[in-house]
Amino acid sequence: MALDTDFVRAQFPAFAEPSLQGQAFFENAGGSYTCRQVIDRLTRFYTQRKVQPYASYDASRLGGEEMDEARVRMAALLGVEKDELSFGPSTTQNTYVLAQAVRKWMQPGEAIVVTDQDHEANSGPWRRLAEDGIEIREWRIDPETGHLDPEQLENLLDEKVRLVCFPHCSNVVAEINPVTEITAIAHAAGAFVCVDGVSYAPHGFPDVGALGPDIYLFSSYKTYGPHQGCMVIRRALGELLPNQGHYFNGDTLYKRFTPAGPDHAQIAACAGMADYVDALCDHHGGPVEGAAARGAFVHDLMREQEVALLQPLLDAVKDRNSVRLLGPDRAELRAPTVALSLDRPAQPVAAELAQHGIMADGGDFYAVRPLAGMGVDPARGVFRMSFTHYTSKAEIDQLIEALDHVL
Repeated sequence: MALDTDFVRAQFPAFAEPSLQGQAFFENAGGSYTCRQVIDRLTRFYTQRKVQPYASYDASRLGGEEMDEARVRMAALLGVEKDELSFGPSTTQNTYVLAQAVRKWMQPGEAIVVTDQDHEANSGPWRRLAEDGIEIREWRIDPETGHLDPEQLENLLDEKVRLVCFPHCSNVVAEINPVTEITAIAHAAGAFVCVDGVSYAPHGFPDVGALGPDIYLFSSYKTYGPHQGCMVIRRALGELLPNQGHYFNGDTLYKRFTPAGPDHAQIAACAGMADYVDALCDHHGGPVEGAAARGAFVHDLMREQEVALLQPLLDAVKDRNSVRLLGPDRAELRAPTVALSLDRPAQPVAAELAQHGIMADGGDFYAVRPLAGMGVDPARGVFRMSFTHYTSKAEIDQLIEALDHVL
């Protein structure tokens, strides 16, 4: 069954908001619209449950139950155990906390593999460990295509490598990396794996359990939810790393890597993301049981819709004079995040497109390393267009027509 775009868009209040009418939103890689299920849960928590959770009185007890529900349901959707999912302030901060744990776990002379395809959140914190004698090995992208070659990774691995860090897909290259294949290569060499899924998860929640990495990170504000960082740490690694939380919370896996007090309301609201997946699954006649199976069904609906909309956009930009498309020109190989290197600074182009009702932006998008690795001046930046399954064909047409005027 094809995705029912009318049903999907009815789940997002932004599409009925008068101030946004006539404008097509193409900056989803920076943060998606929020679905009504999340908004409803957030509103209920702030109006009915905004007290310290987990006490015996009703408002507190119910608040704690809603936080637990979010963890249980999202973990099931991701194919992991409920205590293997942590919530933190952001993916960047979650990664930084993890890096502090790894700093204490590793010994000088041991190595971490990082890439120059990553957003800085999954690169900078690991690179800083060089200050403690940890060797940093860089898995470099192809300077023309931005591609990460798994065979090149094999050349970097030996008994010293303890951790391999890479993105599910880059926020500017957008090519979908073969996570299961790369994870198997790293595991065979005795290394753990950390995957930045921030740019992939908005296009369908992955079954992390099936993919196989030891750490998987994404941001719920890019998956139709509140501003939280979601972090899967599989038990084998999570119990091995030193506790970063309060000493008395060290026996609780999901508290070991969230030293700051949690945002109760936003954690509870994350259950709305699972509500949304359930609504799409039921409306489209998907599986009736199994959270991961239902999530996989919705994932495939989203991807099919996105691929169909993405290819005409790629075709419209890939052969333009003075335009360089970063990443593959085949929609099935990438996420619907399209970055263009232009012969002029990108932000003024975005400002021109805003006059045509296109909401997008230009800049480096915290992807300074991949841009530099492909010979793009980060100061000039790229113009980036990004969408998700809720984008309509009419909005794609509006974007292509606007690009014809501006480019």
